Amino acid sequence: MPKNVLQMKNAYIHEESSQRREQHDHRRQRNRFIGWVLILVVLLFILPIFNLVRNREVLEQRRKHYREMDQQYQQLEREEERLSNLARKLEDDDYASKYMRARYYYSKDGETIYTIPDLLPK
Repeated sequence: MPKNVLQMKNAYIHEESSQRREQHDHRRQRNRFIGWVLILVVLLFILPIFNLVRNREVLEQRRKHYREMDQQYQQLEREEERLSNLARKLEDDDYASKYMRARYYYSKDGETIYTIPDLLPK
């Protein structure tokens, strides 16, 4: 194998070399352009995905808050029903006197009160 390789320098070699350089530069520019386009596309997809995830977290928090408020509403509704039943029952004088005697330990003169917890009116 020869050690020294000599390249000819003529117009054809020079033209082919410049065409190869132009093609290489053109590919490089095209690849750079495609790279920037891909980066732009990725950034354009990241922002909506970030907003979507954040909105989902907010939605989950609001759903949790809604469930808590619904439970509190149900509890207040039951309490309101209980108090309205008690108010309806207290309109009856006999029930009102029994309730005052049992709940607040009111008694008539000479009367002794014995409380039994299970028998207290609610």
